[in-house]
Amino acid sequence: MEFLLSLAEEEQVILVGHSFGGLCISVAMELFPTKIAAAVFVSAWLPSPDLNYLDLLQEDLTLALSLLRPFPIFGDEDLQENTQLTRDNYGIVAKVYIVCEQDKLFKHDFQLFMIERNPPNDVKVIAGADHMSMFSKPQELFSYLQEITDTYY
Repeated sequence: MEFLLSLAEEEQVILVGHSFGGLCISVAMELFPTKIAAAVFVSAWLPSPDLNYLDLLQEDLTLALSLLRPFPIFGDEDLQENTQLTRDNYGIVAKVYIVCEQDKLFKHDFQLFMIERNPPNDVKVIAGADHMSMFSKPQELFSYLQEITDTYY
């Protein structure tokens, strides 16, 4: 967050979040929407300002709560408790999701579920990539990141 604070008003960056890093870049999008040209979610958590626990069926909620484990997402309690994603900030930043088809942590169906609930501006697919696409398909990931930079920066 300090880096984004240090940017001049007219400067922008492209953020890339992998796995649970999607939550981290989402907080940055909420706090600094004008400093982010685009956010890239690589087989990452893609939260939505519209998805609420109250929207879940009661039985789904009961199951979800039984599976939860305490996990400090942001590493900063104040940030974690006081940041809510909004359409006015988080919602205005361009989002690109890179699906890794062979991911066994964020399964393909789960990635599609998040994309459906919070449609990004663009979706890319890396066929044969596992959760660590930077190791399993580095050339493909690099090509997409370069393409995204050319499009949004």
